[in-house]
Amino acid sequence: MKSIINALKIMALSTASLAALTGCTTTQKSTQSPRTVIEQLLISEAAIRSLPRQTESPLPIPPGSNVVLNTSALTTDQTLLLQILTGWMGQQGYLVQKDEKNATYRVDVIVGALGTELAGSFIGMPPIQSVLIPFSLPELSIYKSQNQTGYIKFHMNIFEIPAGKFVGSTSDFRADSYYNNYTVLFAISFTSTDLVSPPQLGTLLRKPLKAPNIQTEELVKP
Repeated sequence: MKSIINALKIMALSTASLAALTGCTTTQKSTQSPRTVIEQLLISEAAIRSLPRQTESPLPIPPGSNVVLNTSALTTDQTLLLQILTGWMGQQGYLVQKDEKNATYRVDVIVGALGTELAGSFIGMPPIQSVLIPFSLPELSIYKSQNQTGYIKFHMNIFEIPAGKFVGSTSDFRADSYYNNYTVLFAISFTSTDLVSPPQLGTLLRKPLKAPNIQTEELVKP
């Protein structure tokens, strides 16, 4: 038994020495908000990308129609999607109303999925805290990846008001976004993402984001 304890101590000291040579680890809270900024961007950018920008509308009703929007989903993020859809339909030439009495069509937005998924892989030694050794050991990662994906899928059912006659359904609107973080050989970390201007964490040379030049398009009066 004594030889086993001595072997564990030698292994622990060797690992601690390796950790000291390769670098130190720190503990950092990922967020102070209900959702991290990365999660928010993954969801919002996936929602925006799901909507086509072509001039020919994918809806089976003519542009200029008065419409009212309803959303059905298993997540509270449908509120964000509703506002994004309101702006998009306005750009397509539809007149979005708040009350059905002012609308000709009701557009029911059926959200099949809207959220994020997290997966990862790890090769190395996880953090160790044992009663056999008087100190804890940090995580040592030969290779570690954390992969986050934002995903959205929905379609629209359209009905006439007030008769409730079914007009038609759209095909699925789908899009995704990703943010992947990698650690190689204990201390080398980097990210890969398709997000626009994601936050930069933990870099000494970071520069503050510059405010973009915002241009508005004036409506051309007939």
